[in-house]
Amino acid sequence: MSYSEHFRRKILAKLEEGYSIRAVSAQFEINKNTIVEWKKRIEIKKTRVRKPSKINDDALREDVEKYPDAYQYERAARFNCGVSSIGAALKRLNITVKKRR
Repeated sequence: MSYSEHFRRKILAKLEEGYSIRAVSAQFEINKNTIVEWKKRIEIKKTRVRKPSKINDDALREDVEKYPDAYQYERAARFNCGVSSIGAALKRLNITVKKRR
């Protein structure tokens, strides 16, 4: 959970009024370490922008239907990508890789 920047500034204003970190953390029920980190950096950290996957979801679904018993390294060779990319794409699509016995 991320606190708003307004709330963070409110906490830091209490510190500037002379309250201790321990008192403010008890009053607002926030961990002391969190307040210390906010003193270092008040802005909310930006999330990382990820590049889109080069694996087409529809093509991967078709590949799973066409080759249900294929290994991930075989799919990776067909899609010209890494095995871990295939695993991440299958996970994103909620497709299990467990083979039936």
